[in-house]
Amino acid sequence: MAKNLAKKNVDSQPLRVEKAAGRVSESLDKVIHERMRLGIISALAANEKLSFGDLKNLLNASDGNISVHARKLEDAGYITCEKSFKGRTPLTEYAITKAGRAELGKYLDHMEALIKAMRG
Repeated sequence: MAKNLAKKNVDSQPLRVEKAAGRVSESLDKVIHERMRLGIISALAANEKLSFGDLKNLLNASDGNISVHARKLEDAGYITCEKSFKGRTPLTEYAITKAGRAELGKYLDHMEALIKAMRG
């Protein structure tokens, strides 16, 4: 009898963790969760602003990748994009918004909760 009780407790632990992980995963921001977008917003959170070239080199990404993912973050209101000229050369610079910083903070809190749930 005690053996069955112990088995039930062991079996219920993974189920509890799975449910907790599922709840946390459902509430993750899908805009930020994609790898390249997470890289962009994280880099911008650590810097006042970064140029298109800076992001491209930092993330080892193609022009198209940076453009597409930065646009999604911009459309969500998480980053701003400012276009200007430096001399005669076009310059595109990105910065994180207050909303973007807040959403990144929520995302990181969710990831920490997921890690805690998985570690028990």
